Amino acid sequence: MAEVSGKKGSGEKKQSRKDGSLNEGIRLYKLKRWELAMAELLSVNSEHLNPDESVELAYYLGLCYTKLGRYEEALLYLEQVVTSSQDMLRSYQCRMALAYIYVVTKRTKMAEFELRRLAHNGFESAQLYTTLAYASWAQKHYKQAVDYYEKALDIDGNNATALNGLGFILVDTDMDLLRGLRCCKKAVDLKPQNPAYLDSLGWAYFKNGELLEARTWLRRAIDAAPDKKEIKEHFQTVSGDK
Repeated sequence: MAEVSGKKGSGEKKQSRKDGSLNEGIRLYKLKRWELAMAELLSVNSEHLNPDESVELAYYLGLCYTKLGRYEEALLYLEQVVTSSQDMLRSYQCRMALAYIYVVTKRTKMAEFELRRLAHNGFESAQLYTTLAYASWAQKHYKQAVDYYEKALDIDGNNATALNGLGFILVDTDMDLLRGLRCCKKAVDLKPQNPAYLDSLGWAYFKNGELLEARTWLRRAIDAAPDKKEIKEHFQTVSGDK
């Protein structure tokens, strides 16, 4: 009896260590301690996981790699979740993460494919349409991008990302300078510290011929993000240095 009891205790310890590493990794991820979370998750022995736990592990590893900008590793884990998970919400979240990675790595057609599939399956959201709009903008499909931003705002009229993106396109392409300026103003009202939004508002004022306001807002943008190339270029244009 003592020998059987001893073996069971060993198994319980192994299970506890496995659960502990997985749970600790998730806890650290939720605390935004990406490096520590990833290290903890990578220490999990996947051979001891059941199928649901394996998906959970892949999901959080994919998110950690995404947060750390290690996109190729992230794709491997996120795609694993998409093909294995029976959880529709989790699959949606992973497809959104995949689309984000495709956008930032300039694989915009692949991003568009993922997002269109989600929209077709009924997973509409403001985030989905703003990402689709950005992918369209990156391919210089400006009218299509405007349509997607409009759809995002139909869902969430105070979505700062959609307001900023729509406003910037409207002024940068001269489609509707006054409306573009109004959108950019509202985005900055919602998130006054965002350098991208400050930049868009400065550019909108410039396109509307209000140079003093343009310089004021672009100065704020460049002070907030001095290394951003596009902000520098806008500021140089407005200041007459270019």
